[in-house]
Amino acid sequence: MTTWKDYKQSITSINDDEMTIINTLSQLQAERIRRGISQKDFAEQIKMKQPQLAKIERLDSMPSLTTLNRYAHGLGLEIEIRLRPVEAM
Repeated sequence: MTTWKDYKQSITSINDDEMTIINTLSQLQAERIRRGISQKDFAEQIKMKQPQLAKIERLDSMPSLTTLNRYAHGLGLEIEIRLRPVEAM
């Protein structure tokens, strides 16, 4: 079975910034599911409509940092952004 970790290595049409958003969202969504929280209940908890949350989780809409933070806070988590030197290519 192919996992997301395996599959994402082959993706070339998504830029690094978007891939960071996708990876963050996938970790948040996995945590929601791991905790057994339904999409409907979670949407209510973070004051979002369930269809809007579904659209974000399907990546029909690329979530903003504000939306990712809202999702993370709903799980009692925080998104941390840090600066580091760019690695030489």
